Amino acid sequence: MGAEKAAERPDEDALYVLTAVLLTPAQFPSVLGDDYPEACAALGLEPYAEGYGLVLGQDGRGARWTVATEDVTLVACAVAAWDCGMDYDLSPDDRTVAAVLPGWPLALAVAAPGVPAPHDPEPDAEDGVGEVAAVLAPPDTGSWGPAQRRLGADEIALQWAEWREQVEAEVEFTEPGEGPPSGVRRVLDEVRGYVESPPPPGRIRSAFASGDARTLRADGPGWSVVARTDDIAFVLMDEAPGEVLPVGRGPELPGLLQALDALAPRPAV
Repeated sequence: MGAEKAAERPDEDALYVLTAVLLTPAQFPSVLGDDYPEACAALGLEPYAEGYGLVLGQDGRGARWTVATEDVTLVACAVAAWDCGMDYDLSPDDRTVAAVLPGWPLALAVAAPGVPAPHDPEPDAEDGVGEVAAVLAPPDTGSWGPAQRRLGADEIALQWAEWREQVEAEVEFTEPGEGPPSGVRRVLDEVRGYVESPPPPGRIRSAFASGDARTLRADGPGWSVVARTDDIAFVLMDEAPGEVLPVGRGPELPGLLQALDALAPRPAV
């Protein structure tokens, strides 16, 4: 299945690319798991240190497909070009394809022009190695669980300024040294444990923020933490559906965030 652009007369065997994301220890779709190995397991992939690129598209019949390629650099270049508003022909070499999976693990609001509307492949659709594969699907946003908790943390990281402003105006801070509510203290203790005993790759991630700051993400069993190294932190928990609990900077948080940032893997590309 080759990657192509949609045409007036679609090729039923081609893949019309809609988007792509990285699946590496430093960066992966949080919806797939709390860490990189868990995210790979959700797609039936081996957690190789080099990672993968995930290409999401439709075939000529409109069916959704996800292609996992070992050419991480190609996908990284495509994503960077698209982010800058530039065209980039993303066509992974068949020799680099690790898996072709039916469905999409992420919710997309776009569709390829000139082909039928996005839909699941036929039940007898096969993956790239000739075996019947389970159809990937994004999580149900109408319920609360690990996937929704991680998606909530993603949203906070993307919209930090808005969340920070809301907290400043409406919510009193919880200092790390005081009595945090609803298990926040337990979460902070588990995060500190990561410094003493590093977790699986991807449990801690670091991304650029403004100035010299970094946006940090830590995930664990039943919880997610989003923070900026120059600011506060937010905690989300499976046991507290929909709640976003702020943790004030205080005397302990700065050192903890710096230690976590030192443990986070950096992108290889």
